[in-house]
Amino acid sequence: MGFLLVLGPLVTLHELGHYLVGRWCGVRADAFSIGFGKELFGITDKRGTRWKISALPLGGYVQFAGDMNPASQPSEEWLALPEQERAKTFQAQPLWQRALIVAAGPVTNLLIAIGILAAFNFAYGKLNIPPVIALVQEDSAAAKAGLDIGDRVIAVNGDPIESFDELRDIVVPNPGTDVDLTVEREGAQKEYSFTIPTLVEQDRFGNEFQVGRLGVGSSPGEIIAVGPVEAITLAFKQTGDIMVMMVQGVWQIITGRRPVDELGGPIKIAKYSGEQLSLGWRQFVSFAALISINLAFINLLPIPALDGGHLAFYAAEALRRKPASARSQEWAFRLGIAFVLSLMVFVTVNDVISLPIFGS
Repeated sequence: MGFLLVLGPLVTLHELGHYLVGRWCGVRADAFSIGFGKELFGITDKRGTRWKISALPLGGYVQFAGDMNPASQPSEEWLALPEQERAKTFQAQPLWQRALIVAAGPVTNLLIAIGILAAFNFAYGKLNIPPVIALVQEDSAAAKAGLDIGDRVIAVNGDPIESFDELRDIVVPNPGTDVDLTVEREGAQKEYSFTIPTLVEQDRFGNEFQVGRLGVGSSPGEIIAVGPVEAITLAFKQTGDIMVMMVQGVWQIITGRRPVDELGGPIKIAKYSGEQLSLGWRQFVSFAALISINLAFINLLPIPALDGGHLAFYAAEALRRKPASARSQEWAFRLGIAFVLSLMVFVTVNDVISLPIFGS
């Protein structure tokens, strides 16, 4: 249930972003599908668009008029269309409009997340915790390095920080990384350098995560009310921070600093969706915002067959003043589809292996 409540609306709104910008650009849509595969039911509107629900609920798509091959390149079938019909096809639009149509999906997902986070910021305020150490655990990395209660962390790796949250956001997702802290103690500055220890933590549902911990704690802090403008500004920053952490997480998996079993697919999303739904609507909506950012991030990767792959080709076309050959694009998109399908199979197997029935 939680899985459908998360992915269903997010995928629909993602595709709706493509559809609405395409319609604004004068492109006719032949089909708007939630899910893949065989159509279960649908209706056709007065513009000729077939709105349908399909059997495999793991995504969706908009089929624009004339979009007859994976690389969206003109074909003999497209060239044979009457000029009036051809003008309403995707390929007939100028480069900037095609780029807007493709970018609209992931941008919509980002706007959804920003809207959710801004609403939470406005409703609940922001937590302000000064970067002052209020607790040092015995035998922790911080204790061994010489940090003490009352120390104020003013910079991490030379970059100034203003809140304990900023320190946490640097430490927690980067276990095993070297870090330099600049600390203010009794008016004097001190420098501390050490490696962030790696800990494996478990949530209430038994899910395990590798995190970095220094072994320090903060004061409770205070809740500060924010106005609508600050709430939106803060939401943009929060979304950007989450995107950066996603990039870091992928790079850590590629470089072997994190295990590949942290990659998740539809089964893991379904599991986490149900868990978050059981915690209440606020946690569930927060999780939906995170998944929406995740969808935007994945779709913006420069992999042929994804939105980011199309945008990469459009960027190359803008620089070269001409598109890549139809044959090279066709092969690139075939390889991209093969890569995406292989990755889906891998993460699905990964998800199945991690289920409790296999002793994980």
